[in-house]
Amino acid sequence: MAAGRRAAGLALAALLGAGAPLSAAPGPCVPGGAWVEPSAAGPRPRAAGTLLDQAAAGSVLLLGERHDSADHHRWQLATLQALLKRRPDLSLGLEMVPRRRQPVLDQWSAGELDEAAFLAALDWPAIWGYDVELYLPILRFARDRRIPLLALNVDRQLVRRVRLEGFEAVPPSEREGVGRPAPASEAYVALLHRLWQHHPFVPTPGHRLPGVEDPSFRRFVESQQLWDRAMAQAIADQRRRRPGALVVALMGNGHLAGGFGVPHQLRALGIAEPAWFLPWDASLNCDTLRPGLATAVFGIDPGPPAGLTLGVYLETHRGRVEIHQVAPGSLADRSGLLVGDVITAIDGRPATSARQVIDAVAAHPRGLPLVLTISRNGRGERREMVLPSPGRQPTAPASLPTS
Repeated sequence: MAAGRRAAGLALAALLGAGAPLSAAPGPCVPGGAWVEPSAAGPRPRAAGTLLDQAAAGSVLLLGERHDSADHHRWQLATLQALLKRRPDLSLGLEMVPRRRQPVLDQWSAGELDEAAFLAALDWPAIWGYDVELYLPILRFARDRRIPLLALNVDRQLVRRVRLEGFEAVPPSEREGVGRPAPASEAYVALLHRLWQHHPFVPTPGHRLPGVEDPSFRRFVESQQLWDRAMAQAIADQRRRRPGALVVALMGNGHLAGGFGVPHQLRALGIAEPAWFLPWDASLNCDTLRPGLATAVFGIDPGPPAGLTLGVYLETHRGRVEIHQVAPGSLADRSGLLVGDVITAIDGRPATSARQVIDAVAAHPRGLPLVLTISRNGRGERREMVLPSPGRQPTAPASLPTS
């Protein structure tokens, strides 16, 4: 998530790079442009036509993404185009949009809004915040084909409230119609617990992680499940409204990987065999390509070599670029960047979105130090971080006067 989506699940989303790749060993297990089914015997190649025929014949197909990856969104669009040829009657669900914005989606699909009015009515920076240009090709495709769009999410305030107070503390009338989630599997709880230490809402980052029965962790799990359940419930409701149509939904990889999140909630709602596809970057670790990870994965062709990478998960929140995860051993970790830091400038140029930071870092010439200005501890404390070229020792951060 970005602006407006500071909520549970960000750590899980980073498991397969739903925000940005953290650390993974390169692996040739999924060639670029190929479809592979994870199996106990190893990656099983699948013919694209057969796989898409099967998906189009089903009731629900979920397409994963890393929100800031143009390659992932291009893959989603190509998959949608292939599915529409096979199943003209389909709906498209969007994690990016809270359900209160459903009337705006209806107007867009009906061709009643121009692009500027549509984005203004959605208030895209507030509800999502990732670069809208990444999503516009898909949104235009849906409008041009009059594909019904479905708002899958709930307001971030509800997710935050569950994280802070717990699901039971929120009256049913204030849950935006979301029912009680199906219990989380032990594997899901274990995964969330391992990743929780990287989450910005852990009270004492860097200290020993509390056990799985810790109340704050249990609320974290409940908020993640609320998010999963909300999306699953919206999909199931659409299936009831249009029983003969295929529902395709776009959402972060972390809600899908392993089937723990939205697929699990869909099964509990009576959709027995949801299918889900994940995009697979060459940088991902082949050890995670195990049975149950996904119905199938698609190998993303790598683009041109990137410049520097920080090794962080970034989120934009009302013009603040916040660090939500730091990969161990990464340039960011070695340089002293912390979860919760806010990047305010790069080489003296103001930064107001995660996309700006990602592009600026990738384009930064190797061999030259990268200077980040950050705000730390939420007290307006400003620091200048000088990040050296790879292989050199980081320079200690220099404190600047409080702004």
